[in-house]
Amino acid sequence: MLEFLGLTPNEDFYESDLEQALITHLQKFLLELGRGFSFVARQKRITFDGRHFRIDLVFYNYILKCFVLIDLKVGDLTHQDLGQMQMYVHYYERELMNEGDNPPIGIVLCADKSESIVKFTLPENETQIFASKYKLYLPSEEELLRELNQEYQALETSRMGEENSKGV
Repeated sequence: MLEFLGLTPNEDFYESDLEQALITHLQKFLLELGRGFSFVARQKRITFDGRHFRIDLVFYNYILKCFVLIDLKVGDLTHQDLGQMQMYVHYYERELMNEGDNPPIGIVLCADKSESIVKFTLPENETQIFASKYKLYLPSEEELLRELNQEYQALETSRMGEENSKGV
């Protein structure tokens, strides 16, 4: 929940607005992330083969002993977003990890995500890259119930499909 940012989604809302609001409210954002996080960089530039890329936010978690890379998206999650995060994670693994560090974690924070895109883009055993949907405000009771019902229906549909494929 990122309601503490005071942002309202509209057509003029950009990733840079979200990033600036997070930096302005960094202490609250760190508390929302959990324990052990320290801020490392904003718009961390990495360059290879003459091409420049920027990671929106970089943290280090001293409890997990790893870098945590965050890419912000104001729209729906795409497979390209996940591929870009894979590149960032692999770069940190191969170039910036220190002795004793655990592999980095990549998080794509997006306005909406499709579980199918995540499922079919990332390997089944993926433990380093995650996509999470953010909310700029707490949902109303009706919105929360609607979302829970959609999740329940999706789980039921998935369960029934598995039973049918097993001949149950």
